[in-house]
Amino acid sequence: MSDLLTLAEQQRAGLQRPLRDQVAEAIFGEATTISDRALRNRGRTLALTQRLDDIFTSRIWGFPAMALLFALVFWITIVGSNVPSAMLGELLVGKGHPWLRDLATSAGFPWWLSGLLIDGMYLATAWVISVMLPPMAIFFPLFTLLEDFGYLPRVAFNLDRAFKWSGGHGKQALTMMMGFGCNAAGVTSTRIIDSPRERLIAIITNNFAICNGRWPTLILVSSLFVATMAPTGTQSIVAALTVGGVAVLGIITTILVSKLLSGTLLKGEASNFTLELPPYRPPRIMQTIATSMIDRTLKVLWRAIVMAAPAGLVIWTISNASVGGQTLAAWMVNGLDPIGLFVGLNGVILVAYIVAIPANEIVIPSILMLTLNLAKSGLAQQGVMLELDDQQVRDALVTHGGWTMLTAVNLLLFSLLHNPCSTTIMTIYKETRSVKWTAVATFLPLLLAFTVCTVVAVIWRSFG
Repeated sequence: MSDLLTLAEQQRAGLQRPLRDQVAEAIFGEATTISDRALRNRGRTLALTQRLDDIFTSRIWGFPAMALLFALVFWITIVGSNVPSAMLGELLVGKGHPWLRDLATSAGFPWWLSGLLIDGMYLATAWVISVMLPPMAIFFPLFTLLEDFGYLPRVAFNLDRAFKWSGGHGKQALTMMMGFGCNAAGVTSTRIIDSPRERLIAIITNNFAICNGRWPTLILVSSLFVATMAPTGTQSIVAALTVGGVAVLGIITTILVSKLLSGTLLKGEASNFTLELPPYRPPRIMQTIATSMIDRTLKVLWRAIVMAAPAGLVIWTISNASVGGQTLAAWMVNGLDPIGLFVGLNGVILVAYIVAIPANEIVIPSILMLTLNLAKSGLAQQGVMLELDDQQVRDALVTHGGWTMLTAVNLLLFSLLHNPCSTTIMTIYKETRSVKWTAVATFLPLLLAFTVCTVVAVIWRSFG
């Protein structure tokens, strides 16, 4: 009997053992399939990464590819923003301003109150929204897509040799890329640099990365003046190449000023670091657009609105308050005009940059309002900036502001090189805890801006 039980147990065990083996084999086989699929996908990813890096990180093709990509981004931004900007301008200024003026009149507002609130604060804010929102809504998602794709680390890789030559740190390329969004964020990002000397160089030179607030000025001036020299049909391309050229000039300036600092005020040896290049990955288009609209476009626009409203109030006030038979704006512009004209700009531009110290976004609205008000043009009344199309803006600047091609070119250079905004200045002080280095970071770019504009003006007039 016991022999029969033992035999039965052995038979059951014999039946169970193949079942366990089958399950184990099935699991092992599935794992092998998943592993093989992962290896094939990784192999394809690595192969694609290698092929793209042969172009994007090439000593020969890396920089032309970078220039072409950014020029394409600028061209899409310029072409795509024209129609929505015009629509917003017509809605907010063409229709919104008269409606608010009629509402204020029917409510019995005194002229000065409606002037401050509607002709000053509202119009400056409306102009900033109509001019800034469409380009930012296009540019930031495109720039974020490049970042999400994994391209920006390749830009840092290409620039690493140049920053090592300049005596700075290779990670300065990464902090500079952060500065292209916001210089204050770029200054904060220099914490990734361990060397205090190299971190100071990165902080001082981050201003030469074009921040959010300067893109509208560069795009508008390039479109209205530089592009007009190109044949019809190629003007948007020329404008995009001009903006891209200014951005590249900012990178070159960053490297050269870093070299100057590392050889004078901040001498020392450059340190090394290892930069890991992540594989390329398909951008998450909808998620990227949503994130960039919230984190970049709307935040920057809100900051511009917060700064534009008080700036409009200030401009309206100085354009209407008189001392000795002249408005305060006229006193300021006339006082700075000799300096401005000498360096290829004018007094209006210098006053606009003083008003715009809190935010670069309000430079162009300030220039237009001051130009039209001082000229007592029919296009502006008592500090009011009326809705103008691109051609009218250009005609107003040429006719009433005395602008020439030299003025436009030097404004592009001055916008690139001038002092940081107040937010960035405060951030520099918080990061360095030094009045000395904050002053250097503030006034060195301003000195460079005036020097470069003066040299360009002298050469231009010599050959003009």
